[in-house]
Amino acid sequence: MRVFVTGATGFIGSAVVPELIGAGHEVVGLARSDDGAAALRAAGAKVHRGGLDDPGDLARAADAADGVVHLAFRHDFTDFDAAGATDLRVVEAIGAALAGSGRPFVVTSGSAIAPVGRLATEEDAAAAGTHRTASEEATLALAERGVRTSLVRLAPSVHGRGDHGFVPLLIRIAREKGVAAHIGDGANRWPGVHRFDAARLYRLALESAPAGSRLHGTDEEGVPFRDIAGVIGRHLGVPVSSVPAQRAEEHFGFLGRFAGIDNPTSSALTRELLGWEPREPGLLADLDEGHYFED
Repeated sequence: MRVFVTGATGFIGSAVVPELIGAGHEVVGLARSDDGAAALRAAGAKVHRGGLDDPGDLARAADAADGVVHLAFRHDFTDFDAAGATDLRVVEAIGAALAGSGRPFVVTSGSAIAPVGRLATEEDAAAAGTHRTASEEATLALAERGVRTSLVRLAPSVHGRGDHGFVPLLIRIAREKGVAAHIGDGANRWPGVHRFDAARLYRLALESAPAGSRLHGTDEEGVPFRDIAGVIGRHLGVPVSSVPAQRAEEHFGFLGRFAGIDNPTSSALTRELLGWEPREPGLLADLDEGHYFED
């Protein structure tokens, strides 16, 4: 297939692109900058210059493709509502371009959008009011309009070399404050998935996921947050301690709203449906390899 990929130069997208090319697909990646365009060409992909602020342009690029993988998201932690609104406009525009074609459209979401505090499964609808709820609902509705849509709900920690997400922020905070912290007893759980395993899931979703599928990009169902803090403390040589919930944002900044979530998430139905089997190191093993702590 000729596949249009948004977010193609990001941490996950830069793993998805070679995964698709290695499977024989032609990739056209969205790039905002000259550096991003050069990276895509070096990976063997073609380039579409643009950004999320022009949904009409993205729709035209989608219309010229045999399938779309949508990874791009404006990670503005100061205005989740605006980021979600931008994402919804993009999903709707691309969906309209693909309507009636039966072509695949893989859209990214997050595992924390499902109900928290219990084991979430692919059968769970998105919780009301989150910043990705509307995009999930719009994606699933497109299945009734002749688009082979699927949702990939990623773990809050998509880890691996080059990660610049939540875990590196936790490490930076621990360095700055001289303590690796968790909230309360730290028993809350974060699921995790390696970026290369996530990339394989996107390829399988593009190739064979049935219309309207919810897929979970989680290898480990839930790693206790205190265990993550423990590995960070050991590698940095700093103590591990508890922070009261009421001081979470004071200690972690904006990350405080995520550090305490309990989001155990199963991917059993995804594995059964697509034959997806993660094979890369788990989160704690990846941390123990040491590359997260290199200067």
